[in-house]
Order: sequence, then structure tokens, then C-alpha cells
Amino acid sequence: MSDTTPSDATTDESTDDRAVVLLSGGMDSATAAYEARDRGYDLYALHTSYGQRTESRELECARRLADELDVADFLRIETGHLSAIGASSLTDEELAVADADMESDDVPTSYVPFRNANLLAMAVSYAEANDCDAVFIGAHSEDFSGYPDCRPEFFEAFERVVDVGTKPETDITIEAPFVDWSKTEIADHGVGLEVPYEHTWSCYRENEPACGTCDACAFRLQAFQRIGVRDPIAYAERPSYVDGSER
Repeated sequence: MSDTTPSDATTDESTDDRAVVLLSGGMDSATAAYEARDRGYDLYALHTSYGQRTESRELECARRLADELDVADFLRIETGHLSAIGASSLTDEELAVADADMESDDVPTSYVPFRNANLLAMAVSYAEANDCDAVFIGAHSEDFSGYPDCRPEFFEAFERVVDVGTKPETDITIEAPFVDWSKTEIADHGVGLEVPYEHTWSCYRENEPACGTCDACAFRLQAFQRIGVRDPIAYAERPSYVDGSER
């Protein structure tokens, strides 16, 4: 697994390489997709609908981003097994999506058990079938403070699984370019890459407008507030998550 730092994230080098991007339609995956394109990869976008509450809005955003990126292929996989397994407020309507607790180190109720392993397994299959060189995922440091499958060591271990479980001639890296970054650094970098954040969705609760108070909304709003840029999507509430007045 390779990663970047805010100071060396971009490159002018072009390649003939191909990459699968896990394109959820969210802010982080969109930025990862634009990062992959900036590195010169031809993109193959993989979107999964697994029973999450806002899957229709996420799919709409993923398709729009794929069009903006002019991807080589867009594959949507619809699977119900994560929803059937349950144990997450993202997929189980009997569990409430909690308001943001940005100081907590506990695994939040929105954690979908071992989701990233499931998604990466599908992405690697897609990548191997299309002779791709990398799989990009937008996971980052504020995720792995609560989600165990967003930690750097998880991606390093998964890359070893890929090495063992694919054809001898297959060489696919797992790219988590923002794994050591904060949401604020991702937002700042994405603005520089001209990511169309108006075509992204992060809210765990609602398809429109975003609630503004779940974990995903809170971290997203805080990131934009910290860089002094107004988040372009609509919110039912737009609290300030930084010291001082709302921006």
C-alpha cells in the first residue's frame, strides 16, 4: 500500500495505468477518484448499493461523478448481504443514526461490520478482470479512529491478501492516499483538484437535504468551515463545528 502526504500528493507524470476507484458518491471517494486521475490513471468506477439508508442519493452522485471524470467503465453492484447481516445503523432501520460525538473513540453505530473488506474484495476482482494496476479507496485517519477497517494496517494486510489470492502475473496495489490525513486536509486538497463537491453526498440519515448533525455531516461541515469554504450541498441544519461563528 502506498500513500501520500499533503505536500507531495500531486504529480505531473502521466501513465498508461488503470485503476479501480471505490466511488461511493461521498466526499472522500470523490477526492480519491480525482487524485487517481491526477496521477494519470484511467479510471474504472465501482459503486456498491448494500442497503444503506441513502443509497439512492449516493448512486445518483456516483453516476454524476463518473460522468464528470469520463471514466472508462462504471459498474454498480447491488448486494443485500451486509444489510441482511445488520448490526449497523446505516443498514438497520431499527437502529437510530446517532448525532455526532466528535470526541468519542468508541466504534460508532454506523460501522458496518467488515464492510471495507467486502468492498475491496469486489474491487480487486473487478481490477484483475480489467488488467488494472491499483484500487483506490478514500478512507482516512478520522475514520480509523472509530472504524477498525479504515486503519493503515488493515490496508497493508489486505494488499498481502491480494498478492496471495490473485494470478501470479497480477500486480494490484491498494491505494489509500489519504489514510493519514484529516477530513480538513482532504477538503483542502480536493478544492485544489477542483472536485465538484456539489455532486457528493455524505449524510447517513437523509437523501435530501443532509441532516447536518450525524457524524458524516459533522466532520464534513467542520472540514469546509476550517478551510473557509462553504459546503455546496443543502443541509437541514448547518451548525458551526469550529470555534467562532458559522461560515
